[in-house]
Amino acid sequence: MMRARQNHRFDRHNAPSLRNWGPKSRPPSGDALPTNVLLECGWGRLIFAHTFDSAEKIAETLREERPDKRDIALYLRDPHVVLAAAPQELFLDPSHTYRLWMSHYRSARARPRGFMVRRLRTKRDAQACERICLQRRMVPADVEFLLANRKSRTLTHLVAVDEATDEVIGTVTGVDHAEAFGDPENGSSLWCLAVDPQAPQARIGEALVRTLAEHYQARGRDFMDLSVLHDNEQAIALYEKLGFQRVPVFCLKTKNAFNEHLFTGPQPDAQLNPYASIIVEEARRRGIAVSVLDAEAGYFRLTLGGRSIVCREALSELTTAIAMSRCDDKAVTRRVLAEAGLTVPAQIEAIGKKENEAFLKRYGRVVVKPASGEQGVGIAVDVRTPAELKAAVDRARRHDGRVLIEELIEGQDLRVIVIDFKVVAAAIRRPAQIRGNGRDTVRDLIATQSRRRAAATAGESAIPMDEETKRCIRAAGHDMDAVLPAGTVVPVRRTANLHTGGTIHDVTGKLHPTLATVAEEAARALDIPVVGLDLIVPRADAESYAIIEANERPGLANHEPQPTAERFIDLLFPQTTPTAAVPRPESSTDK
Repeated sequence: MMRARQNHRFDRHNAPSLRNWGPKSRPPSGDALPTNVLLECGWGRLIFAHTFDSAEKIAETLREERPDKRDIALYLRDPHVVLAAAPQELFLDPSHTYRLWMSHYRSARARPRGFMVRRLRTKRDAQACERICLQRRMVPADVEFLLANRKSRTLTHLVAVDEATDEVIGTVTGVDHAEAFGDPENGSSLWCLAVDPQAPQARIGEALVRTLAEHYQARGRDFMDLSVLHDNEQAIALYEKLGFQRVPVFCLKTKNAFNEHLFTGPQPDAQLNPYASIIVEEARRRGIAVSVLDAEAGYFRLTLGGRSIVCREALSELTTAIAMSRCDDKAVTRRVLAEAGLTVPAQIEAIGKKENEAFLKRYGRVVVKPASGEQGVGIAVDVRTPAELKAAVDRARRHDGRVLIEELIEGQDLRVIVIDFKVVAAAIRRPAQIRGNGRDTVRDLIATQSRRRAAATAGESAIPMDEETKRCIRAAGHDMDAVLPAGTVVPVRRTANLHTGGTIHDVTGKLHPTLATVAEEAARALDIPVVGLDLIVPRADAESYAIIEANERPGLANHEPQPTAERFIDLLFPQTTPTAAVPRPESSTDK
């Protein structure tokens, strides 16, 4: 069982008064209780400030924060006094505290579908929790710590598990204050709520919060607190829906690299998209000046000393016009890679009906795509009949006058990020799909899944309700108004692009050395310093491959927790590379 550190005696005069926060609040009893209470949580220490002897002691404790951890001091009676004790090292966290009174809580009427919530049990569970937290840019608890404390009464680690795949898709941690230090107010708190952004199910976060609340309600706790960033509107809406109420409780944290975005002020000039933001944030961490030139298109300038570089997301002035044009024209990309001895699919330009149908007859199944373009726009995959071929070519011509017809290679869609001619990240991309529930139509399921993907990706991912989506539905034997039986899975796109609703699953730790070598050779052949290469492979850990495209402006934010933004800034400003940088842990588990 996890025990809190205990020193001296409880100072009841420093405890926060809760009289006005709800009907069941009560002041401390006056009994002798532990003081200076710290609770190790794996990601850092939870510092119960109202048990401390003095503001100076709280500040001193926060200043003892370990590298790569995040300590949090909460329940401060006088946060301004503690802050004054170390103003250069501490800051007031811009988060709101919310409280759920157990006497007001009501359970949900219906059980969520497609997943279950249970306690963390195995090392695989713990590794998945680490992965999800890293995806959400949170400091994760150590895997061994989670395992050692899975039966703790002080800490409760819950996971949401997909019933079809047995994959962990969400996690939350609870702290029982009564177990931690005999809390006279009989409270508890919620921490580290995180949901896999690729999970298709709805209401995962709600189910985790409800399960934890009902766990503490069953233990007889009076309330459950949580801290949420003031601008996290989606999370705040969920908490208020469940009955949480805002309370005047504040947190202090240390000014470390992880917390930097919380105390350095808002992003400069304008709101950038996630692909530009991840680069800008890393630049600012290194003291590089940022000037936004065109927020809508993602253009910004980075300046340090006498060096200034304009970027458009991951495309910089270090990429030449020649390299960019080689990637932009898919026919040229294929020729350059073929001449370098790399494997590419057969391909022709769509010129006439006779030639097009002859190519289709030879290969049986083909891909049709505009010669220039990105984000999967205008692409049709697994075209099998002359009628489908003509329709696909006509659709592709709306986006580019030149259309390519390509041999269909069966396998998984692998995106490999190469920066400075070294592989930094790799991910399997999976096309959008829907799962039937026996009630909703295909059209409604697509709309729901599309909203969910948009929410998980800051609006970057959505399933187009276009002819290609309808073609995929028809190929699966359904129409848009059909009601799918519960559990039936139907692919609604053939391309795996994030922008058309696809999901991304990190496989950097599994990547076969041959595939890494091939990706680096392809980058050199194209002579491009930053590139996202799309390969079709049987598996990420197999040697076989075919390169189908090269993206000169890959989305680096799609590959966290791999250090894509760090390596990009290393390339642009090598003098800022941390000499003692600790590489992020590799993940061999699906995102």
